[in-house]
Amino acid sequence: MDPICHTMFGAALASTGLERKTRFGRATLILGANLPDVDVLSYAWGETTALGFRRGSTHGVLALIVLPFLLAGVMMVVGRLSRRGSARSAADFKWLLALSAISVVSHSTLDALNVYGVRWLMPFDDTWFYGDVLYIVDPWMWAILAVALIAARWQKHCKAPHWFACPACVGLLVAFAYVIAMAAGESISRQVVEASLSDAEIPRMMIAPVPFDPFQRAVVIDGESAYRLGVVNLLPLPRFRLDERRIPKGESAAARLASATGDGRAFLLWARFPFFEVGDSKAEPTVYIIDARYTLDRDASFGSVRIPLSTARAKH
Repeated sequence: MDPICHTMFGAALASTGLERKTRFGRATLILGANLPDVDVLSYAWGETTALGFRRGSTHGVLALIVLPFLLAGVMMVVGRLSRRGSARSAADFKWLLALSAISVVSHSTLDALNVYGVRWLMPFDDTWFYGDVLYIVDPWMWAILAVALIAARWQKHCKAPHWFACPACVGLLVAFAYVIAMAAGESISRQVVEASLSDAEIPRMMIAPVPFDPFQRAVVIDGESAYRLGVVNLLPLPRFRLDERRIPKGESAAARLASATGDGRAFLLWARFPFFEVGDSKAEPTVYIIDARYTLDRDASFGSVRIPLSTARAKH
C-alpha cells in the first residue's frame, strides 16, 4: 500500500488506546507502520535496481523480527535523551517492542494484499506472494481510515455520546470487513473467468482490483506465447469480457541478451507478466521489457525498462 494508507493505519491503531500504553506510543505505531519502506533508499542506485530490492529484505520474516527491536531501542534512546533535566515519565520498553511489532507486521500485511506483492521469506527465499485484493493506492481504505481518525479526534476533544466509545476500533473493523469483501470479489471473479475458459488446464492468471471501482477486476491470463486481457464486472451479475487482443511475449535472441543484463535481471526478478518488444530505431536498437500487470506501453514511467542492445552485447 501507499505511505498515506500505512500512516493512517498506524494512527488508527494508536487511536484505539494503544498510544496510552507507554510514552511515544503513537509515534512508535506510526513510524513502525512505515518502517519497512526504508528500502526506498535503494532508488539511489537506480529505479530498476530498486525494483529488484524493494519489498524484500525489509519486508520479509527476518525484518519482522529485527525491525521491532531496532525501533523500540531507538525510541528508548530518544526517551532517555528527552528526559534529561525533566520529570517526564520513562518509556516502557516492553510496550514499545509490542507496539513496534504490531505496526511493522501491519505494514507487510497490507503490502501483501495488492498486486505488487511481498517476498515474505526474504532473505532466505526470493519467492513473491500476491494478494490481488486491494489496489495499491486504494481510495476506499483512505476514506475508511480518515473517517475513523476524524471521529476519534472529535471524540477526544468533544463530548461524544457514551456509545461512541472507540471510533478507531470501529474504523479498523470496517477496514477489515472491506478487505474481506474485496477478497470475496476476487474469488468470485476467478470462478467466473475459469468457468469461461475452454482450456482443460487453467492457465496462470491475475485477477486484479482497479482504481475506485470495487465491483470491477482487471484480468491477465498467461498463455504459452502470449497474454490475454479481460475485465470482470461483478454488478448487476458477475460477467467476464475477454479482450480479442493477444500480447505476444516476444521471446527472441535479443530478448535473451537484454534479460542477461543487470537491469534485465533486476526487472525480471520483480516482473510478474513480462513481455519483450524490440525498438524500431536503427540508430540505437533497443529491447523493452514490460510487465503486463501494470502497462502495455513500453514508454510508461512505471512497469517498463529500456535496455539498449549495445549494452546487452557488451555484457557478453
